[in-house]
Amino acid sequence: MKKVSFFGKFLTLVLCASIVLVASILLTAQTRETGTAPEMNAAAGQGSSGSAKGTAPSGEKLDINSATKEQLDALPGIGEAYAQKIIENRPYRTKRDLVIKKIIPQSTYDKIKDQIIAHQASAKAAPKK
Repeated sequence: MKKVSFFGKFLTLVLCASIVLVASILLTAQTRETGTAPEMNAAAGQGSSGSAKGTAPSGEKLDINSATKEQLDALPGIGEAYAQKIIENRPYRTKRDLVIKKIIPQSTYDKIKDQIIAHQASAKAAPKK
């Protein structure tokens, strides 16, 4: 009987630990995903006073859909290879596409996210009559 009692307690402990682990993973994933929008809004409200090479003047962000290879290369963490990869995989709907499409790693994106933007190509205006 003691083996059954011990086994029952052990299963209960493992079950509780599993529930806590799954809950913490889900909570972390939800926090991380919902945390992206406020981070972007907060970053948009701050002026860029960074001394990193190639930073755009305050208020001006580099458009990843139209930037040259040299402009992209000047961003921190973006070398010639990543710059070429960014150009080859255009267009981007959002700047997050760089990570979603696995063009650059998250750590590199974190370094440049406040310095870039993904403008959409505007459709040609209908001719005036």
